[in-house]
Amino acid sequence: MKKYGILIFLTLLFAGFSTDQVFSQSFLKKVKNKTEDKAIEKIFGKDKTDQQNQGNPSNYPNQGTSGSSGSSSGSSSGANNNRGGGLSNTAPDVKANIKDAGTAFDGKQYSNARFSVRQAILGIELEIGKQILKGLPESISGLDKVTEEDNVTSSGIGFVGLIIERTYRKGDQELGITIGNDAGMLSMANMYLASGSYASTQDQNHKQVKFKEYRAVLEYDESSGYKLSVPFGQSSILIAEGINFASEEEIMSAAENIDIEKIKKELGEQ
Repeated sequence: MKKYGILIFLTLLFAGFSTDQVFSQSFLKKVKNKTEDKAIEKIFGKDKTDQQNQGNPSNYPNQGTSGSSGSSSGSSSGANNNRGGGLSNTAPDVKANIKDAGTAFDGKQYSNARFSVRQAILGIELEIGKQILKGLPESISGLDKVTEEDNVTSSGIGFVGLIIERTYRKGDQELGITIGNDAGMLSMANMYLASGSYASTQDQNHKQVKFKEYRAVLEYDESSGYKLSVPFGQSSILIAEGINFASEEEIMSAAENIDIEKIKKELGEQ
């Protein structure tokens, strides 16, 4: 039964990439379903690293469309590195990892098979994120997109987080758009919506609003500005953060430029 399970899963992955339309809706829904994560864990089991990482996204290696840089203090001899090309942020090769997973599984190398399946899903999620970024507006309310700040981050599996980020900016005004399958962000917004206290006239920092057809939370902070959180689908959220917007009407109008229904379909959400 175990072998049938992995073969079915891999067949689904192969089927999704066998046509020119790489990301068909039915394929994306299967990839995004939590059931597949449980199936992989059942087939391959959980190793100690996974148990340590569970519930802690910072322990997962993030990969994005924009790179990051860091600094170090150099070696103990005092020498500093002044050559090197850095690290590539190229997404994992989906087809190659699917093939590797099948080969490893046939050889009963279950840990390697499990790793390759995760890498394949990571590659798919990063590609989904890049496609969503392509569909976002070039400019919003006179603010131009900052291409070099586009970013997609994914844990690869388990709904720990697929995060898609874009920034629009002009002068001192900025609009940050975040789209995510992220349990932490989603639970916070749902808590606001479920709590009657946030509808109280005594709370001047949070407000329940209607964004298109969705219930949402609008927040205001004197130092950070406006923040609109819109849960949608089964597990996704849209966040629009506005700095130096004159009013809640202005930030709501800017957020209206985001086609949430299109994003919902691209994520395979219902």
